[in-house]
Amino acid sequence: MQPTGHPARGTRRPSKLWTLPPLIVLGLVFLYPLALIVGQAFHPGDADQGLIFGNFNRILKSSLFQNALLHTLEISIASSLGCLLLGTLLALCISFVPFRGSILLARLIDTYIALPTFLLTLAFTFIYGSAGILNGVLINVLNLSEPPVNFLYSQAGVILAEITAFTPFVLRPLLATFSQFEISQIEIASSLGAKPWQIVRSIILPAALPALLAGGSLCLLLTVNEFGIVLFIGAKGVITLPLLVYGKAIQEGDYVAACTIATVNILISLALYSLYNSVVGRLGNEHVDMV
Repeated sequence: MQPTGHPARGTRRPSKLWTLPPLIVLGLVFLYPLALIVGQAFHPGDADQGLIFGNFNRILKSSLFQNALLHTLEISIASSLGCLLLGTLLALCISFVPFRGSILLARLIDTYIALPTFLLTLAFTFIYGSAGILNGVLINVLNLSEPPVNFLYSQAGVILAEITAFTPFVLRPLLATFSQFEISQIEIASSLGAKPWQIVRSIILPAALPALLAGGSLCLLLTVNEFGIVLFIGAKGVITLPLLVYGKAIQEGDYVAACTIATVNILISLALYSLYNSVVGRLGNEHVDMV
């Protein structure tokens, strides 16, 4: 018999070499390109006189970058708030207002996650564009000479498209939270004379706060990095950070500036991703404590 605690003769301990191929692939596919971008951003140019942060000092002070950052923050915050509002209303209706087809409606909205954002933008063009269905009907009915609806090719059009595209990312965690909600609490509050809006404000929304924070932080992350909607709509004067990176790299060939802006975008994305993971982690811990 072999001594207790020692491996039997002829057996081999699990080798850790099997972890090397996945790590190598991960490094080549993800880390190496990212390192090239960041390294190019910190590469001192002739105009920066050898300063390692010279590129950042030059780019961050430019009005073009500041406007792009402002547009990115405005669009992402407005879109995320819109997603929270619309997602909450839809989740409340689907979960607490009995009607036929509620499950089908939830699944239909959920399918937007699988669709590319540019397809949604293309559909918006057919509906709200200058030659779209809505403008065509209004021109014929009101006998107008010009399309009356022209918000699509503006920042408002980008926000509306992003709200439509990313609301399911708020709806899903809310529906999961509401599915575990005790209906008896609503029945007791209703029997005591509480009105629907009071029940929503005092009972339902506090319980849904972690899900709202998780969905909101994820929408912030997605909208900050959204490229297809902004590019496809082509809103005049609306330049976001991803679109600015595209313009600098592809249209102007200024890869140093593109990498510098991309590095700033990466830092913002990592901060938002950390926020999302923190919220999701707390949500998971609270669920475990409840169980």
